[in-house]
Amino acid sequence: MIGVGIDLVDVQRFRNVLKRRKTISERLFTEGELTYCNTAADPTERLAVRFAAKEAVMKALGVGLGSIRFRDVEVIKDPSGQPAVMLHGSAAELASNSGVTALHLSLTHTTQTAEALVIAE
Repeated sequence: MIGVGIDLVDVQRFRNVLKRRKTISERLFTEGELTYCNTAADPTERLAVRFAAKEAVMKALGVGLGSIRFRDVEVIKDPSGQPAVMLHGSAAELASNSGVTALHLSLTHTTQTAEALVIAE
């Protein structure tokens, strides 16, 4: 194991950020993430848990905010429907240089909180 990361997001607080900063979603999330999240009546929970996943990935890789672009960490669904992480650009380079060969992701959310756990192997 190379690292573990966990992050918890307050959904209402995240909703307020999305309302105040109209273009932040395009800076934080990939087109695929936005398409998936916007299929929900209220996409905030799905967006919040993906934001938590991005921060948990950074922690598992041993870096802080600003070290890699948020859009370089993408939450996808694997063929079985399980959430997974796909790395791009600087995040993929950092993981490769750190010897990471796999990332394991677990997500959970309610109307109040969104949490993600990442294990880097």
